[in-house]
Amino acid sequence: MSNDGIIAITMPKWGLSMQEGKVMEWLAEEGATLTRGDPVMDIETEKIANTFEALDAGVLRRKVAQPDDVLPIGALLGVIAPAEVDDAAIDAFIAEFQANYVPPAEDEAEGGGGWQTIDAAGYRLRYSKMGDGARHIVLVHGFGGDADRWAFTQEPLAANASVWAFDLPGHGQSSKQVTDGSVAALAEVVVAFMDAVGIDQAELVGHSLGGAIALQTAIAHPDRVSGLALIAPAGLGSAINGDYLAGFIACDNRKEMKGLLQQLVADPELVGRQLVADMLAFKRIDGVPEALATIAAGFTADGRQSVDLRGGLAGLGMPVKVIWGDQDRIIPASQAADLPGNVSTHVLPGYGHLVQLEAVAEVNAILGA
Repeated sequence: MSNDGIIAITMPKWGLSMQEGKVMEWLAEEGATLTRGDPVMDIETEKIANTFEALDAGVLRRKVAQPDDVLPIGALLGVIAPAEVDDAAIDAFIAEFQANYVPPAEDEAEGGGGWQTIDAAGYRLRYSKMGDGARHIVLVHGFGGDADRWAFTQEPLAANASVWAFDLPGHGQSSKQVTDGSVAALAEVVVAFMDAVGIDQAELVGHSLGGAIALQTAIAHPDRVSGLALIAPAGLGSAINGDYLAGFIACDNRKEMKGLLQQLVADPELVGRQLVADMLAFKRIDGVPEALATIAAGFTADGRQSVDLRGGLAGLGMPVKVIWGDQDRIIPASQAADLPGNVSTHVLPGYGHLVQLEAVAEVNAILGA
């Protein structure tokens, strides 16, 4: 029988830095009928684990990859095909795929030069752009993070938009010397970045501190912001996990760093070994502890948030969404209560502070709507 209708399930590419993934567990059995979005398997990347969901509808005819297999992006994981396709055709399809599959070269796996740098507001900023749609979206990460926090967000949104993610000053591979760590100053960096890459107006998606920065940008420059999505944002209340912030700034050992990062998620098993190693390596770069301390002082004092942007929400004319995980241990989801009527609020049960990495499908659906 011909191979018509046979579809390969392959190792996805989540973010520019992903080169391989580890199969943790199949969530669907052979013979199961899948629809788009159904959970297929759990995959662990170097940074964090995630559930891979079906991209195509059909019957799962064959599991090719096994639990604990570590495979490069694009490698064959399984096969979807109509029930009437015989096993011999499935076998032939798998044999042909495996014979012709070539793992991507390292530069391809890292995004083929997808990272770029640009000067804005006196800083050298690292960024990436995906997609070429007329809708423009800028992703603003949180305290201690970098553009990789959007590994599961940027590419899906780029299906019908132009989506930028950049490292804030003091973070990732952007300049480490921070001249002004206030939320207001960092909002001006967002505007300067948009100017530098030629964006007149964009939707801003901000996480945690990035949410406060995005909100401040919209308040100060409403003509530049066409929509706003705030994910577990700072700036809407005084409570914050000050011990986490202080611990993260001071931390210089693996065990302590792992414990700190596990506070960011509801399921501590999601924090991978490589994420811990990467964060320690980042912390040991010259100038990083000082930059983080400067930025932390720009939005907190005495273990509380010192920036209150809640009053600016009601006056915004663009669509505003707030997304929170109800198990957030960094900034309590209770701060999503009683927001103005112009704000669409989504509190997702069972997820923590990094809700965009834990509840990928749900958050992306809200952002893409």
